Amino acid sequence: MLTPPTIWEHAALLGHSRRDFLKFCSWLAAAAGLESSQVGQVVHALETKPRLPVVWFHFQECTCCSESFIRSSHPIVSDVILDKISLDYTETLQAAAGHQAEKALHDTMTKYRGQYLMLVEGSIPTGADGAYCCIGGRTALDICQEAAEGAKAIIGWGSCASNGCIQAAKPNPTGATPIHKLITGKPIIKVPGCPPIGEVMAATVVHLLAFDTIPKLDRVGRPLAFYSRRVHDTCYRRPNYDAGLFVESWDDDNARKGYCLYKMGCRGPSTYNACAVTGWNGGTSFPIRSGHGCIGCSEENFWDNGPFYNRLTNFPGFGIEQTADKVGLAAATVTAVGIGAHVALTAARKSGVIGEQERDARQP
Repeated sequence: MLTPPTIWEHAALLGHSRRDFLKFCSWLAAAAGLESSQVGQVVHALETKPRLPVVWFHFQECTCCSESFIRSSHPIVSDVILDKISLDYTETLQAAAGHQAEKALHDTMTKYRGQYLMLVEGSIPTGADGAYCCIGGRTALDICQEAAEGAKAIIGWGSCASNGCIQAAKPNPTGATPIHKLITGKPIIKVPGCPPIGEVMAATVVHLLAFDTIPKLDRVGRPLAFYSRRVHDTCYRRPNYDAGLFVESWDDDNARKGYCLYKMGCRGPSTYNACAVTGWNGGTSFPIRSGHGCIGCSEENFWDNGPFYNRLTNFPGFGIEQTADKVGLAAATVTAVGIGAHVALTAARKSGVIGEQERDARQP
């Protein structure tokens, strides 16, 4: 059997230059949060490894994860799909249908058993024996369990696969269930968001491709490179929060000035994601930049965590600064004290200078 071409060999066959290849490797290292010294390791991996077989399933979802992925700009997603991975099955993007599509899926699962990457978009219904989501006459649960058995690793795309999302909101009539509650014994990476950021999705896949291991994860299974900081910590409106400057009602003067949206229900202080750093559609924007508060879509049970437009009464991580009112009051108090101290110090200095001048004038 012929050895499949490596990623670099395949890219070269398609006309990509060595320069383009090295630029891609550098982007991968940066996107994955790696040090510049590890770029060489990425280059070596992609020079010597064949493309990674991938099967991508769509269950209870709206396809927004796929929409986000195909709008990834670094690298262009066509390069990821066609050059860097072997996307052998996906109901949304594949040309094949019916028996041909099913054959492509099972051929990959058989030929590359233990080697293929399984991507899951959407929650999996368990109610009514799984009848709420069927593909080719089989339930999503049955398909998922069969594919997971031979998978090298599993990635749960979006909040549906990672935590159930709106389908799992109370009363959860279909028994919608995230992937990690149904599959055990396999490495599972959660990439939540509604949808997740395209660059985050691409970087997660190529990290597995380059290093043959899953990236470092947080306590709930999300890649630390993208979910280690709160949206609040990197939000461009954070200085307004610290200064006690808030939007009080939609479309008021404070909203036009771009003040903090915390009082309008923004969940940024309790949501971990790279929204404010990376953004969507090639870094064009994210919800807060568009004037709407964060709804916490990358956190578990976000649909059941209260109305989106009711502000949080408190949140961890700020010590005594637990509410916007206290932060604003504290900021104002500190400012007043600072101004008072500055005035007093300036007066004292001036008084000292004047005293010295008077003494100098009295001396013969």
